[in-house]
Amino acid sequence: MSQPAATISGEPLARGLSGLRDARVGLAIGLIALGLLFHAEIAAAVKTWDDSTAYNHCFLVIPIALFLIWDRRSSLRGLTVAPIPLAAVLALPLGVAWLAAERLGIMEGRQLVAVSMVEVLFLAILGRRLWLALLGPLLYLYFLVPFGDFLTPKLQDVTTWFIRHGVDILGIPAYIDGYVIEIPEGSFFVAEACAGLRFLIASIAFGALYSLLMYRGAARRILFIVASIIVPIIANGFRALGIVALGHVLGSAQAAAADHVLYGWIFFSIVILMLIAMGLPFRQDDQPEPVTGSPMTPDPGAARLGLLAGFGVAALAALGPAIVLGLNQAAAMAEVVVMPSCVNQGSPSAPAAGSVGRAIVQRVVCDGTTMNIEIEVFSPRTTAAPVNAERRHLTRLPEADDMSEAPVLSTTGAPMPGWRFIRANDPAFVAAAGLWIDGEPATPGLKMRLQMARTSVTGAAYAPVLVIVTPVADWPNVDMRKRRDLEHQIAAVLDAHDVGDQVRALARGAR
Repeated sequence: MSQPAATISGEPLARGLSGLRDARVGLAIGLIALGLLFHAEIAAAVKTWDDSTAYNHCFLVIPIALFLIWDRRSSLRGLTVAPIPLAAVLALPLGVAWLAAERLGIMEGRQLVAVSMVEVLFLAILGRRLWLALLGPLLYLYFLVPFGDFLTPKLQDVTTWFIRHGVDILGIPAYIDGYVIEIPEGSFFVAEACAGLRFLIASIAFGALYSLLMYRGAARRILFIVASIIVPIIANGFRALGIVALGHVLGSAQAAAADHVLYGWIFFSIVILMLIAMGLPFRQDDQPEPVTGSPMTPDPGAARLGLLAGFGVAALAALGPAIVLGLNQAAAMAEVVVMPSCVNQGSPSAPAAGSVGRAIVQRVVCDGTTMNIEIEVFSPRTTAAPVNAERRHLTRLPEADDMSEAPVLSTTGAPMPGWRFIRANDPAFVAAAGLWIDGEPATPGLKMRLQMARTSVTGAAYAPVLVIVTPVADWPNVDMRKRRDLEHQIAAVLDAHDVGDQVRALARGAR
């Protein structure tokens, strides 16, 4: 009985994966080269995995992909490496996409392209049939990209919609203003952390893994992944409604929200168990993975061709970073004299440590309100990425996860061009951010990214300028009413002291 057992546990694995041997050198060289070329994308992804609970599971993606390859070892029997060096040309359009994402300052786009480069590398070295046999595990690598943060506002809207209609059905008196829900027992805020993104991303990753393990047909796999998207969105709405209802029953919104994160993970675990129960009746894991055609004849030159394909993908993938290196050298910042943008009632400080452009920090007293004003001037050829990163760095409290934005309104009620309030609710915080691109007020968004992508190549008449106005306050002890008062004071100061001409003069001097 021992001999068959040894055959079952060892021989299929050796025979099933033996077709990958000729790909080892080419894959190693190609993966190392791509890792060096896209090290910035890798570092940004790992930092996000570590910082955000929504993406902690990304650390498991590569081990899961390797397990899925091992799980498919029987379907690989008879397949061998058949490199397609010509497939390396697919790296050219991907390089164009990477260059566009880099100029637009979209890190997620750069990371998606980097993973797609890896997919092209595997296709070029393994060949079509072996690549198709490993398609599921290879596509699972896309979960390495911390993608989906842009969905947070929409998920907050969906969650708030559930609460609004839920309290009506349950007969709970409530006043809802934006993401703030007020009931007689207290107030709730649908923060970014309550939007359900972390549950949604983890559910999709689990759904893809479950479908790859339990199903063999594409239709069942797609349906289960779709269910893994829809179910957590609906479930999170009911979870948030349940917390509000619990606050009503307990007589204290604070008591109900005290352990809402714990409630969320317990609820999410229940949702995952529901998904598993829903999918079990349709399981096909007792069936083997389909073998893709007849056995292949090994190519004696496969290792050499694989090496050629690996070098080809790496060389073509390097074109985009090489172009960016040249553009960044042309975007070196010139010396500039920076002047304060408000009433000159204080002495400018030295440039802030770690600043991306030329910066000045000044404490001023404008109309009785003490404020810190930071002005940062960037290269005329800079992209949106460093500007947006510095804007987030200067206006985001490290301990706040419910940041939001709103236009700054003048005394007449009209939005002030280029100015946005950056707010937090717990703890309370507010700052005003003003942005000028090519001498004109601008708001972060796709239009701004496109404009800066163009000027990063062609140059601009004016350098981008970022102005951050932050009231001096004891923020841990500032309540929502005091925050609103500070917003009115900032708006009054900005309305009375138009900084547009000063910014344009400053931007012109930085050319």
